Amino acid sequence: MHGLFITGTDTDVGKTYITASLVRALRGDGVRVGAYKPACSGVGTVTSDGPSWADIEALSTALDGEFDRERICPQRFNAPLAPPIAAIKEGRSVDSALLRNGAAWWDAQVDYLLVEGVGGLLCPLTETETVADLAVDLGFSLLIVAYAGLGTIGHTLLTIEAARSRSLDIAGIVLNHVDTETDDAVAASNAGEIERRGGVPVLACIGHEGSAGLLARGLRDRMDDSGSAKGCASPP
Repeated sequence: MHGLFITGTDTDVGKTYITASLVRALRGDGVRVGAYKPACSGVGTVTSDGPSWADIEALSTALDGEFDRERICPQRFNAPLAPPIAAIKEGRSVDSALLRNGAAWWDAQVDYLLVEGVGGLLCPLTETETVADLAVDLGFSLLIVAYAGLGTIGHTLLTIEAARSRSLDIAGIVLNHVDTETDDAVAASNAGEIERRGGVPVLACIGHEGSAGLLARGLRDRMDDSGSAKGCASPP
């Protein structure tokens, strides 16, 4: 099974938006693709059917409801905190084995799996592990989602450094226009600095209308036989 691990430079940089957009684009190209979020915290709404998590709903919708939400995200917590802290508040703990087994289930279901992390790369995932530890074990290349505006250069370079210190392969960076205040000139300048200083390609600058179809095809075309995306520049 090929795969890609989507991480971010922070929370609320658009990981779910990018992941769901990639799912829709790949499905549109006829790819058997799955979406997996190992853990999720922060209930969005509570209805008569029970609690609902916005990230899980977005991924389920992108998959056209084909897979159970429990397979998309098997570990869900109520408080909007890092998973191990949210779990403690419920008298629970994050199951480290299930984080990995939940990903393994998709192997017989799809050809390509998109794994969306929690928060940033070093966000706590269990009481002893971070998101990076799971990324290492799954062995997929990273796609780093970063805010397109001010401050992103430092945050992105720190994420690149953390990934490289763990020998994680980086497929590339996506700069996401989280709001409408960042203009294209600023985003282009940030992209150039990140590429020059970090040595990692900025694969796309995604606006609210997005260009995820081009990004998805570019990533798929760069997959090698080991299931890792080859990091090389592509047009935005």
